[in-house]
Amino acid sequence: MNKPRIAVTMGDPAGIGPEICLDLLAYASKNEIYTPIIFGDTEVLKLCAQKTGKTSDFKTINKENLGSCDTPAVLDFGFMDPGILQPGTANGMTGKATFGYIQEAMDASLAKQVHAVTTCPANKEALKQAGVPHPGHTEIFAEYTNTEKYCMAFISDEISCSLVNVHIGYSEVPEYLSENKIYEVISLTRNTHQNLLGREPRIAVCGLNPHAGENGLFGNGEESKIIQPAIDRARADGGNISGPLPPDTAFTPANRTKTDAYICMYHDQALIPVKALAFDSAVNITLGLPLVRTSVDHGTALDIAWKGVANPSSLKHAVKLAARLA
Repeated sequence: MNKPRIAVTMGDPAGIGPEICLDLLAYASKNEIYTPIIFGDTEVLKLCAQKTGKTSDFKTINKENLGSCDTPAVLDFGFMDPGILQPGTANGMTGKATFGYIQEAMDASLAKQVHAVTTCPANKEALKQAGVPHPGHTEIFAEYTNTEKYCMAFISDEISCSLVNVHIGYSEVPEYLSENKIYEVISLTRNTHQNLLGREPRIAVCGLNPHAGENGLFGNGEESKIIQPAIDRARADGGNISGPLPPDTAFTPANRTKTDAYICMYHDQALIPVKALAFDSAVNITLGLPLVRTSVDHGTALDIAWKGVANPSSLKHAVKLAARLA
């Protein structure tokens, strides 16, 4: 395989997805690493180019050409009527289009027409209004591919984190923690980083409670009853695993120099350090799927959508990582 063909979903048409896709097409036309195919709407992209001053000089293909396409292009679906689209305002119609791009990209990947999928941001409220029964991409991909063991992870040169729990309320986190689930996330993370690094990764597991429970002083013994047994199982497999670490010191510069990946118990335990340290370079990846899926590490940014100021760096990093994993 010379240049991996990456399906890039356009994301919510009302968000910054269309303009960073235009940036990616212009950028990729000059590199030799991968071939991005934007799964989106040609007319929406042309209108976005007109409003942002970006080039609309891109190639458009149809499904019949997808498997043989070796240059950056747009696979046009026409899911969104540009006449009723309001940039900066996501709704059920934009959510339906977003979901359509995702479904088409998954089908193309499973059919081996593309080598990986990279997703631009979806708007959770718009997906809900469209009747999509999932809070985000991770759950959509897992159900569509019948994947039971999976997790969300964020990978960057500065810091990499995998999440045991994602889109649930904090009061629910302890209820959704289990030894098996933590062990599965450690194993998925270990396998992915073995492939990326070519060696055994150094994995640090965070505790749930302040001071990692302080020997049972805080919480209900989650560290000793749930987290430590999962760590012990992963170590028995040959993993280089440390923890449970106090979450407030786990991400210090000194600890980061001896850690390749962190296992975090809930959403913001991972996302706060990731976005503080690698907002423009971190890549969202779903581990455990039968296909490669990466994503940008940001939302639809409706407040700046279609103004020509969105930063495409995260998308470029996401597609590059997808090509590496493919």
